[in-house]
Amino acid sequence: MNPTTDAAHWNIADLWDDYRPTPLIALPVLARRAGVAQVLVKCEGERPLGNFKALGGMYAGLRALARAVGVASLRELEARRDAARGHRLLCASDGNHGLAVAAAATRVGAAASVYLPADIDAGRARRIARLGAEVVRVHGTYDDAVDAAQAAALRGAGMLIADTGADPADPVVGDVMAGYGLLTREVRAQLHEHGDGRLTHVFVQAGVGGLAAAIAEGLHQCMSGPGHLWVVEPAAAACVARALSEGRPVRIPGDLHTAAQMLSCGLASAPALAILKRHGAGSVLVSETQLHAAPQALRDASGPSATPSGAAGVAGLLAAADDAALRIAHGLDQRSRVLLIVTERIAPDRGLRPAAQY
Repeated sequence: MNPTTDAAHWNIADLWDDYRPTPLIALPVLARRAGVAQVLVKCEGERPLGNFKALGGMYAGLRALARAVGVASLRELEARRDAARGHRLLCASDGNHGLAVAAAATRVGAAASVYLPADIDAGRARRIARLGAEVVRVHGTYDDAVDAAQAAALRGAGMLIADTGADPADPVVGDVMAGYGLLTREVRAQLHEHGDGRLTHVFVQAGVGGLAAAIAEGLHQCMSGPGHLWVVEPAAAACVARALSEGRPVRIPGDLHTAAQMLSCGLASAPALAILKRHGAGSVLVSETQLHAAPQALRDASGPSATPSGAAGVAGLLAAADDAALRIAHGLDQRSRVLLIVTERIAPDRGLRPAAQY
């Protein structure tokens, strides 16, 4: 009987020889701007690959390869590169998840194909290709790329490493969200450096909802008072808001065009939605103007540089804080302690570190 890839054999932090937690910093200028007691920012741009997706896509991809090879741990998988070379990982992406899956494949000598919407900028596609993955451009939206990757997997082209799906019990999507769990474990330890370890609000951006679900699951015990988790989305691509309203994932129409390209998704993840509903998550929709302004607001507060996608949580906080009625609806006041996740930095279009370091 083949060994299993039981999670007990895996420590997500072991994916990197030089692992260190990303910083959690206080931004008092932003707190004053929002009229709250404290704003804490988790700087995921400091993660390998420059974004939080390094956690989920790499972990899920390597776990899938371990299952295919028949080994129980990352160390055993790395020792079986000869067997891993016969496998290919497939995924759809707006850029970051594909980069992480490509890094997972390269780590152990496997192949990867990443399906990208045609309008994703060339720099993101080049970063994926530089890790040795095949880039497949798909006419249409991110959701069309999801369909194309799923069809390829059904044809036997490779193993699908999806960060979204219709099955609430999908093990690969579960592995992706489990990878994001490392972020929440870091936050729980770091909160005590900034007070009593409690939060009143989290504003977290969503594409399909996987990160928001991981935050809901991992930080619910740190929430004090009413405890508000708010899922922030572009008004033009609010699939999680629609799913929360309908009680199930519903594909939204349109081209989903938004400055927050990494959040341009039309169908929420069923596994993520189940978790968000269980924790009573709410929804915040932000305009394109608010998304464009958020990176500058972050810089003005001495925060990290970020794209509109990376700073969308900032847009959500300020949208709620700047409107008297919304402040009441979102429970914001001068005692509020708020967590934001800056999910990606602005990535220069140049080469990546050697894959063995990821």
